Amino acid sequence: MTPAEQSRRAAEICALAPVIPVLVIDDVAKAAPLAKALVAGGLPALEITLRTPAALDAISAMAEVPGGVVGAGTLLTPADVKAAKRAGATFGVSPGATDRLLDACAEEGLPLLPGAATATEVMTLLERGYTVQKFFPAEASGGAPVLAAIGAPIPQVTFCPTGGIGPANVDAYLKLANVSCVGGSWVAPKDKVAAEDWAGIEALARTASELKRAR
Repeated sequence: MTPAEQSRRAAEICALAPVIPVLVIDDVAKAAPLAKALVAGGLPALEITLRTPAALDAISAMAEVPGGVVGAGTLLTPADVKAAKRAGATFGVSPGATDRLLDACAEEGLPLLPGAATATEVMTLLERGYTVQKFFPAEASGGAPVLAAIGAPIPQVTFCPTGGIGPANVDAYLKLANVSCVGGSWVAPKDKVAAEDWAGIEALARTASELKRAR
C-alpha cells in the first residue's frame, strides 16, 4: 500500500466523525461494550493505544462490533504494526514517524496516520506522499494557532490533531480548514468505563458526533 493510498483511506476514516476516541484499555471484558456505546453514539472510528497488555485483545474484541472501524495507536515499531494488523486493526496511528515504521505499514497494507509536530516533519512526510497526518502532541506543540500557521504554507496536508484536546478547546481545532477530525479521550472517561456506564459514554459520544467542523 502506497502512502497515497494510505492517506486516501485515512481521509475516509477521518471523515466518519469529528472525533476519533483515543482509548487505553486495561480490561478486555470492557472492550466490546465500550465500542458498542461509542459506535451507537455516532463515533465509529476507534483508536486503541498499544499501551496496555490488554490492547491487542481489545482490538480483536472491538473489531467484531458492527459498524466500528478499529485502529491501533501508539505504533512505534514494525513488530507493533504486524501485531496490530494480526489483531484486526484496519488503520494505525503513530506519535511520530520513522522510515522503518512507514515501510512496515506499507508492507502490511495498514493505512497510517503518521505523527508530526513541526513544519519540517510535515514536509518530510508530504515528500513521501502522506497528505493526511496526525498533529501530536497538539496542545504541547502550540495548539490550534500553530496548526493554523502550518496550514498557511502547506495547505495540501490535513490533520487529525491529538493530545490535550477536550470539550473546552475542540472547537478551536475543528474550525480550521486543515483539520478533518480530532483525537480525544474525553468521550470515554476512565470513571465511566470502570463503572460500565455505557449509556453515559454513548451520550458523550453523541454530543461529540454533533460537533461542527470546517471540512
